Amino acid sequence: MAERKANEIFKEFKEHSIAEFFKKNKQMLGYAGLVRSLVTVVHEYVTNSLDACEEAGILPDISVSISQSGENRYIVEVGDNGPGIPKKFAGKALATILAGTKFHRYIQQRGQQGIGAAGCTLFSQITTGKPVGMRAFTKDGEAYSCSIAIDTMGNKPVITETKELENPEGITGTIIRAEFAEVKYENSEHGVYEYLKRTALANPHAQIRFRDPEGKEYTFVRSSDAVPELPKQTLPHPLGLSIMDILDFAKKSQESSVASFLMASFSRVSQGKVKELKEIATGVDFSKKPKEMTWNDSEELVKAFKQVKWLAPDASVIRPIGADRVRLAVRSILNPEYMHVIERKPQVFKGGIPFIVEAAISYGGGSGKKVGNEEYTGSILRFANKVPLLFDTGSCAITQAVRDIQWKRYGIDMDNQPVSVLVNISSVYVPYSGVGKEAIAQEDEIIDEIKLALQEAARNIQRYMHGKQQVNVEKNKYKTIMRYVSQLSKDLGSLTGTDKAVIRGKLEELVTEHYPKVKEEEETKDEDESTLEIVESSSEEEKGENE
Repeated sequence: MAERKANEIFKEFKEHSIAEFFKKNKQMLGYAGLVRSLVTVVHEYVTNSLDACEEAGILPDISVSISQSGENRYIVEVGDNGPGIPKKFAGKALATILAGTKFHRYIQQRGQQGIGAAGCTLFSQITTGKPVGMRAFTKDGEAYSCSIAIDTMGNKPVITETKELENPEGITGTIIRAEFAEVKYENSEHGVYEYLKRTALANPHAQIRFRDPEGKEYTFVRSSDAVPELPKQTLPHPLGLSIMDILDFAKKSQESSVASFLMASFSRVSQGKVKELKEIATGVDFSKKPKEMTWNDSEELVKAFKQVKWLAPDASVIRPIGADRVRLAVRSILNPEYMHVIERKPQVFKGGIPFIVEAAISYGGGSGKKVGNEEYTGSILRFANKVPLLFDTGSCAITQAVRDIQWKRYGIDMDNQPVSVLVNISSVYVPYSGVGKEAIAQEDEIIDEIKLALQEAARNIQRYMHGKQQVNVEKNKYKTIMRYVSQLSKDLGSLTGTDKAVIRGKLEELVTEHYPKVKEEEETKDEDESTLEIVESSSEEEKGENE
């Protein structure tokens, strides 16, 4: 083979846009597999609706409709009652990869990359060749519809068929309708229905209506009428920064010196801490402009950060679901016989990133997974910042933590009992193990904290199960004795001449007093019923110890 010159080889050298890259690598966005791709579409749109409603202070009312238009081809329509999308931002919001309101902010949020809705537009475009349709209504009086596609060569929106709409009722919200191929609807634990059910669990303030391809309608009724308090934007903690992070912040800083830059850009950095850093990082000129910082400067600062005693990151900026809301949601959706909810205190991972673990274990009712007529197995419900994680189960920190626990020590059989384990991780930065955001990286601090939460909840389940066993033992004894009460009262009546009905009443009273737990269970049996809040076709139905 003849040698080729460099100029000849580099004739094929080309630049590509981020949209072109994801066009050829759609699996990196979660579009891998027919079922998973459809769930990803619904996830992206529903997540955007929840975020928009919450930021506007509106209780979310979301509708999802899926209809089949061909083999492995479906039309998805998602609507909400949020603030709507202003016309000038429609293209950026739905057809520009890595554009949005999230990526540049250090704040707890459901999405992080700014890819979501634009990724759906791209996926629709490359599988059907069709644009996405949108209708939007804002409080500012805008009411319009349009079709949106992506110019993949330039990562720019292409907007057509824009029309002004009438809005006499003054509604607000966004409705998106798009067709997708290479997808499949499946009513399984990894399907759209299960995703929406779990979304309702983690977001009890939202009401979600769903119409499946067969025309069945479901409503996940909201169980809380309070809009959650919005997370607060915060500054990165010094212990969570890399060398490159500091340089990136320095390039954007308008501060006049490195000292003022550190205090303005990062949390817990005071004049006193800067003084300590100067004594440790002697090779850094704290008076020069941040833009003049070098790699060596940044590297020396990172080393100095680790030698200073810092206050923990401010965890008040994190907004978990809340134990009371988890309780309401689990009772509403799973209708368990018993449950216990734990909300742990804030912790940090990677030295400076705060996070909060919430965990719940429910037993009975709709808990667990039915595998036969009367057979059940346990289920793990994973969440990150209130978003269900349905895929990549094996590589997730939550799954690993659940596996590490010796459940039988607590009287729980995850293989044969109707038990659900729910875990939600809330943080300003969730360390996902992939771009698809379906599994949490196995950070040791996160796994340990999940285990502590689950062990605490398991101990309470253990006490309940032990108490239940005691009641069953007493109940059997109670029933055995009560079998003889009738005959005994008859015999005593014959011997004493006393009315046998009176004797029977006294004997029953004595037996009942001797077994108070049986009496208590009978009295509370009807009072402790929970109402299931999944409505189908307008009718209600039940659908510690570390090693």
